[in-house]
Amino acid sequence: MAVAELGVVVLDCPDPRALARFYADVLGGTVEGEGDWVDLKLPDGRALAFQAASGFVPPKWPAPDDSQQFHLDLTVPDLDAAEKAVLELGARPLDAEDRTRTFRVYADPAGHPFCLCAC
Repeated sequence: MAVAELGVVVLDCPDPRALARFYADVLGGTVEGEGDWVDLKLPDGRALAFQAASGFVPPKWPAPDDSQQFHLDLTVPDLDAAEKAVLELGARPLDAEDRTRTFRVYADPAGHPFCLCAC
């Protein structure tokens, strides 16, 4: 029997509203809240939350001697179209050169890594 159920994944960042808006543009949904805590309510009922963190330092990619902390895998039907869209929204490529793979790695505007996956 489970002890708990997952409530929400929370991303630390310097500007919660700006990062929530980035993910709303990528995933859809509604940005709710102001200040140090902002929620992104996704169309399917799930949510992501964003919390202000003073002194935030983004993870490094790849960095075998440093932790990447975590990353999001975002499933997409067309890698090229999704790549174009996230780059226009402010993402930057981290590991996207190999076009034979079914995934590509990017950083969101705060530096968190995420993958676009055609899996």
